[in-house]
Amino acid sequence: METLHLRQAEHPVLPLNTPQEETPSIFLPVPVNTALQTRPRTGTLPFIEANTKEVDIRHLRQDCIIPVFSKDNEVTISHQSFIASVYDAAEQVFGKGSVSDPSIRVSHVVKGRIPEAMHKPVKDLLESDKTIYYERMMFAMEIPSIATDIAGNRLNLTVGGVRAYNHENLYSRKTAEKFKLFIGFKNLVCCNLCVSTDGYKACLKAMDTGMLTTSSEELFRSYAMESHIEQMMALQDYSLNESQFAQFIGRCRLYQFLPSEERKAIPALELTDTQITAVAKSYYEDKNFKRGEREISMWKVFNLFTGANKSSYIDNFLDRSVNAGDLASGICAALRGDSRYSWFIS
Repeated sequence: METLHLRQAEHPVLPLNTPQEETPSIFLPVPVNTALQTRPRTGTLPFIEANTKEVDIRHLRQDCIIPVFSKDNEVTISHQSFIASVYDAAEQVFGKGSVSDPSIRVSHVVKGRIPEAMHKPVKDLLESDKTIYYERMMFAMEIPSIATDIAGNRLNLTVGGVRAYNHENLYSRKTAEKFKLFIGFKNLVCCNLCVSTDGYKACLKAMDTGMLTTSSEELFRSYAMESHIEQMMALQDYSLNESQFAQFIGRCRLYQFLPSEERKAIPALELTDTQITAVAKSYYEDKNFKRGEREISMWKVFNLFTGANKSSYIDNFLDRSVNAGDLASGICAALRGDSRYSWFIS
């Protein structure tokens, strides 16, 4: 069995550009199988729920077909190739052995049959007669050696991405394919993902896995980690009383029905009406982030946002994650007197 060495940091946060040989560390041997030969994790909360299920990369490699562009029969970049490319980029940036196994969630299974089973009744189909692939896939990999603590919550640096075949025109010839890529933090208390604007690439276009790896490295190296941490820590300094929170929830419900011209003048709110209802419910019931005796901190409100976002479909999840951070910081600015987000609490 191969042994993977993870670096455990002595300091709460390590800068991304710290040379590996200069980093104070303790090496802990962790037995694993070969890289990316993973099993679904059990006993941990998923980073996204909605209609997804957890799979491992072995399932993607062995049990799933790979779609092609129909006009030239050119193969698409598979889910497992995307994951491997980002994994390689993360090891280049953060050091070999520093990246955890990927946690993979999939949805919208597309079923088919092999030609020999074309006329078989459904009840007679064997597993070997069936083909599947997943239209949408999201994965996340932690770098446990780089972490911070906010309000007693440990946050691990996390990278990952989204692939959605419904954003491709598979009926045409092969062109650059679209991916979403992120680097941010995972709150280990609830497994909520915290993603900032500069740690997110909403539309990464690539023709091959080499371009994916290069683009991933560029994003990881340019990510302003310290700034993102400071932004999240600052949320602890602001709070809403119950009246302000009720006003905010009411405004969010109204936002969905604003005339388009009025909505354009207000910062975007990506969470759905159902998710805002979930935020209101969690305000009273969430065991980790519910209200205090008199008020609720904006750090808790932010985590109510990211918790509600878990009900998003895979292809909308990251956009709403970024928007949750922008909204939480915007409300803090409004509490300081800034007018841009004041509509939500006025």
